[in-house]
Amino acid sequence: MLKKPIKLSYFVLLLSAINLVFYNIPVYRDALNNLDIKTFNGILLFASLTIAALVANALLFYLLLFLFRVFGKGILVVLFCGNAVALYFINTYGVMIDTTMIGNVFNTNFEEASSFFSFTLIGYFVVLGILPSILLFKLKTIYPTLKKFAIHVLLTLVFLLSFAYINARNWLWIDKNAKTLGSLVMPWNYLVNINRYYIHKDDDKDTQLLLPNATIKDHQKSIVVLVIGESARRENFSLYGYKKDTNPLLSKIPNVHSYLAESSATYTTAGVKSILEYKDTDKLYEILPNYLFRNHVGVFWRTTNFGEPKVNIKSYQNREALEKICKGDDCAYDEVLLSGLKEQILSCKDNKILVILHTSTSHGPSYFKKYPPRFNKFNPVCESVELENCSHEELVNAYDNTIVYTDYLLASLIGDLKDLKDYHSCMIYLSDHGESLGEDNLYMHGIPKSIAPKQQIDIPFIVWTSDDSKKLKPNKEMLFQYYVFHSVLDFLAIKSPIYDQKMSIFRP
Repeated sequence: MLKKPIKLSYFVLLLSAINLVFYNIPVYRDALNNLDIKTFNGILLFASLTIAALVANALLFYLLLFLFRVFGKGILVVLFCGNAVALYFINTYGVMIDTTMIGNVFNTNFEEASSFFSFTLIGYFVVLGILPSILLFKLKTIYPTLKKFAIHVLLTLVFLLSFAYINARNWLWIDKNAKTLGSLVMPWNYLVNINRYYIHKDDDKDTQLLLPNATIKDHQKSIVVLVIGESARRENFSLYGYKKDTNPLLSKIPNVHSYLAESSATYTTAGVKSILEYKDTDKLYEILPNYLFRNHVGVFWRTTNFGEPKVNIKSYQNREALEKICKGDDCAYDEVLLSGLKEQILSCKDNKILVILHTSTSHGPSYFKKYPPRFNKFNPVCESVELENCSHEELVNAYDNTIVYTDYLLASLIGDLKDLKDYHSCMIYLSDHGESLGEDNLYMHGIPKSIAPKQQIDIPFIVWTSDDSKKLKPNKEMLFQYYVFHSVLDFLAIKSPIYDQKMSIFRP
């Protein structure tokens, strides 16, 4: 049967049907949840969505195969494999393939990407990616003449436009659910959003917009250590009332203050950008470390993560560089960020110092790998990257252990700062975004903020100051990530035209 040639028009309809049945079950699942399928209009809309998807995909495949022939089949292989991988992440983690998620994909390094590896992912790739691709090349195709091709394309376009017009009364429902449906329907979800991502990236990749010059107001030795957390959600910190004791050390340290805060986004690149910028904006202004370094402040950046805007300073150390100066088994974890830090600070000749530690402590799905075994305080823990296969208790325990480890890191850092007797010291800790742990069948992060659950938005904002340094404002109002910029300027006594006292956590 496979040896008998098939007309291209029939062939693309077959491929479109395969695409619909194999890869778009999440679309139908979402549509059924938002449609009254018992009504005639609900049935009609459901059928209309099916027909529109079938014909639109067939048109795409028809164009690819007629115009590019064998190369077109190669493109379809890539699409089928892309569909399979995307479907795995949608089904496993409840993600939405929008511009935000595409940005996460392109800003993921190998270490983080490899943490998602599982045999189930391989199964998706083979069964739903490779096997349909084999069928694609096995079937021989009869190509139409150029004239028939043009007629087919024209008639299909007329059909789709007419079909859209006939369904005009359902446009309101489609518009209301467009964001969700558009992030699920394949392959359009990632094809369109890859294009959107690169258009937006090209618009924003230019040099950071310089801020007005600043001046240092005094010669008092002062240091701020800004710790950027990763995927830390506020509700799992006992400092905020969580029933499990995830902050056994910080809760006993004087001058530790906890504020309510929200993230500007649910993914790392946007969250870190907001932490480092002086206001909430779509533009890329000069970020905090670059600004202070240009204005004669000593700045050190240490990271086990990635995703920040371009950092223009002299002292930038990633995990590989830090591991060379670290000794012991804990160097494989975020404790490497503290290795030699006190000595580095003491060697600095500047009176004003900013240190940024960009952690990766609570990033999933392998939460159990983010902390040394001695921090397994809560058991049993989830040890699978397929989080839905773990019980909720196991998943939360593994995540909570990362918060216990964070507590230890922050307490150790405060201990080091206390040893710097000649400095007024401050530590600020906040996260780039929160994390979902199975609530509403969502895992990890990356859901568009407009529809994201509070677990992905509510973040900790923890501050410690040395005894004789500036006093903090009462923790009564909600803070935002860009408050960090103004708070750091305030503590270090940096005078700047862009400073806004209302966005500083310190009293005048």
